[in-house]
Amino acid sequence: QWQIVESGGGLVQPGGSVRLSCTASGFPFSEYTLTWYRQAPDQEREWVAWMGATSGSPSYRDSVKGRFTISRDNAKSTVYLQMNNLKPEDTAVYYCTCAGLKTYSGKGIQVTVSS
Repeated sequence: QWQIVESGGGLVQPGGSVRLSCTASGFPFSEYTLTWYRQAPDQEREWVAWMGATSGSPSYRDSVKGRFTISRDNAKSTVYLQMNNLKPEDTAVYYCTCAGLKTYSGKGIQVTVSS
């Protein structure tokens, strides 16, 4: 049975950093593309960062370019989102999605940027 567990969220001050982790099991993680999404209160879910299953450069939405970095460790079936220089508008629930033959998503983790 598949499982996705996200961790690393919480309360962080503006300008601070946090690293989200998403660990998967139950499917061939290395064959899947990985996407981080987020959803702020009363707003639609939006994609944040994407990484392919094989080669190619990651992609980021414009508002996080230069601040966020997505990476993967296939040996650990884990994808990370390093978030630096956080802003209050980054406050949201962050979701990890793995897409391949099927699509698997986590339950989300809250990140709150506030002083």
